[in-house]
Amino acid sequence: MGTIAIYSLKGGVGKTSLTVNLAWCSATISRRRTLLWDLDPQAAATYLLSANKGKRPPARAVFSKDVSPADLAAPTEIDRLDLIPADASLRSLDLFFHELDKKKRLSRLMDQTGKAYDRVLLDCPPGLTETSEQVIRAADLIVIPVIPSPLSARAYAEVVAHIHSRKSTSTPILPVHMMVDRRRNLHAEAVERDPDWPVIPMASVVEAMAARRAPVGAFAPRTAAAQAFRKLWERIERELQKKRK
Repeated sequence: MGTIAIYSLKGGVGKTSLTVNLAWCSATISRRRTLLWDLDPQAAATYLLSANKGKRPPARAVFSKDVSPADLAAPTEIDRLDLIPADASLRSLDLFFHELDKKKRLSRLMDQTGKAYDRVLLDCPPGLTETSEQVIRAADLIVIPVIPSPLSARAYAEVVAHIHSRKSTSTPILPVHMMVDRRRNLHAEAVERDPDWPVIPMASVVEAMAARRAPVGAFAPRTAAAQAFRKLWERIERELQKKRK
């Protein structure tokens, strides 16, 4: 199993749209058994994927071991893609992790899902928090969306410095240029400065995800945005294979 965390210190950088589209690529293009675990109390990924609704324990219950990840996982309308939905109970997750003082609780829970899924994508809340510390320990790869702006670049640099400062963590990082409009000088300069970073263009079809409640590949597969998500997913698969060698 490979665990991919989509994480950013800063909000508003396209983190959830990136997670949902990558999960679709995993399940549909790579045909892998895929789990998207929504850890963000805003529950945007949960909304976009329209998971089958039913009465379930609160999302935070899995961390106190009241339920297992399998009890919370719900099938989506996309073949081979399940979702562990988020809800308001995750608002107090940082405090819970602090009081629990179990540094690898999320990692242990990930181990429980290993036989059921090939790929797990974590949609993480923004900020350097107790939750992000758990995510850094659990992930095989951390994907960081960065929009071409000084504030977003600064936030990315802070995350990289923090991860590299952890002697016990060597999780690889993959930065991604998000919402890129090459007609803008600032955007073009950012892409030129870091040409090895994958690029996701600014596109109306990405904005349309919220109205359609579906990944771009499901309703606009021929668009540049859909192809960019697919190309990024192929890069992620290569990075995971590289780590195993």
